[in-house]
Amino acid sequence: MTIHWCGTGLSTVPGLRRLIEAGEDVTVWNRTIAKAQEAVGDLTDKIEAFSPEALEAAVKADDIIVSMLPGDWHVPLAEIAIAKGANFVSSSYIAPEMRALDTKAKAAGVRLVNEIGLDPGIDHLMAHHLVADYKASPVYAADNTVSFLSYCGGVPKIPNAFRYKFSWAPVGVLKALKSPSRSIRHFSELNVSKPWDALGRYDAPLPVPETFEVYPNRDSLPFMEDYGFEPSWKVQDFVRGTLRLNGWAEAWKGIFAEAPEASDARLQEIADKLLKENAYDEGEPDRVVLCVDFKAEREGAPVWHKTYVMDAWGDARGTAMARLVSVPVSLAIQSVLNREIAPGVSAAPNDPKLVARYLDEVQTLAQNLMVVDHLV
Repeated sequence: MTIHWCGTGLSTVPGLRRLIEAGEDVTVWNRTIAKAQEAVGDLTDKIEAFSPEALEAAVKADDIIVSMLPGDWHVPLAEIAIAKGANFVSSSYIAPEMRALDTKAKAAGVRLVNEIGLDPGIDHLMAHHLVADYKASPVYAADNTVSFLSYCGGVPKIPNAFRYKFSWAPVGVLKALKSPSRSIRHFSELNVSKPWDALGRYDAPLPVPETFEVYPNRDSLPFMEDYGFEPSWKVQDFVRGTLRLNGWAEAWKGIFAEAPEASDARLQEIADKLLKENAYDEGEPDRVVLCVDFKAEREGAPVWHKTYVMDAWGDARGTAMARLVSVPVSLAIQSVLNREIAPGVSAAPNDPKLVARYLDEVQTLAQNLMVVDHLV
């Protein structure tokens, strides 16, 4: 069973190296051979020039195609996997076109695993753990009021005037600003066309408490079912969102004014300028903060309240973002190899054994990872 790893960009290398060093049969595909050789050439010479035709010719039944390429490639590569009786893994969100492949994937007996990076990915694992923990607790009751908040952000470890530095493609960051969001706040559905229209504050219970600016991201509501929320539950808040350093909105107000109406070409111009001005210097540490919070209340008083808190930063191993995106991908690949994930389209696993195993590995990737019990 060969792993066909496609793409060796900014957030891919630690997980790829982990698989090669573990002795897995990995072929690395990249448009630029030299870039792939720079990333893993000290470990392997199984590096090929990427094209869908060459990849399709090489893939055989039971292999795994890994897409660490831009989002437009995920569905075409998943379709190749189905046609060849192979499997597929990606860190990206499940697009409707990917979801639509579920029946074909099940019929072919292949696994199309998505949303197993950082966010989405590690946040899903934390949510599954917290909800299962709450359901198993003696205070669980179907008529409790529940609230769920999940905020994640990559921010500079050493803050700059722009309050942000780019650890992945800047144009992707800018396009995300054009995406509407849907969440639940104060028992009502909140629909927002621009993130900064719903900007709020979040006090993270880090070892040294810190306040961040946050906003809802994408459509949060489908994740209630994914996380095991019962339809009858009284949900006060349910938000999956993005976390930024304080002062971010003020520093970005010029971007906010132009981005919503900008063409793709203009967005690329802005992105190129921003990357030139706000890229990480060689060896400069990045930082990733992730907080997943679940609270249950009865008659206005908390009866269960825990928060998963992760704070990680770049070190001698490389950037925090690369570790936290790509190593979970490598864990999912090994679960596919071991037939621990069922055929069909799926996100990060909710099986308690896999959740525990993956989070144990994440513990080694972050400088701080803990569960805060607010009622103890």
